[in-house]
Amino acid sequence: MPNTEQPPRDAPSPTSPQGRPSPLSPLSPHEEALLRELGRVMTVLPRVFDADMMREKRMPLSEYMTLMHLSEAPDRRMRMSELAAAANLSLSGMTRIVTRLENQGLTERTRCDEDARGLNAVLTDAGLARLEEAWPAHLASARRHVFDHLEGTDLTQLIHALRRIAT
Repeated sequence: MPNTEQPPRDAPSPTSPQGRPSPLSPLSPHEEALLRELGRVMTVLPRVFDADMMREKRMPLSEYMTLMHLSEAPDRRMRMSELAAAANLSLSGMTRIVTRLENQGLTERTRCDEDARGLNAVLTDAGLARLEEAWPAHLASARRHVFDHLEGTDLTQLIHALRRIAT
């Protein structure tokens, strides 16, 4: 929504005790542009990655990310609820993905040792092989859609800023 409420021209911009703009001060044109572009990136990136993965490897991004998270977990296994959280999905959404992967022999589900009520998703050898086969397509997509546009950007500083925003 455009920021139409502006303080009177002669009024000082409200600031916090730390000297920063207060939460109620209008966004500057640069702040507004950044916020809008972040929103576009959050919408566009998953779509273009998914389209690339489907075209190149006939694998939706959601399945790739599920296999990736499992490959990085100890013993290539994660509790279903933790896997859903890692992939930013609902438990029911993750259950559907793991079921599809299980039907392809790429994952298995086992009871949790710590809690017999819970289930783990386990990456099979076939699932790891499928992930390794799909990895170059994901890497190419990430380079094309993200890193090729960040030349000259301080990536360490960007990582820290995004991490602060996310937490």
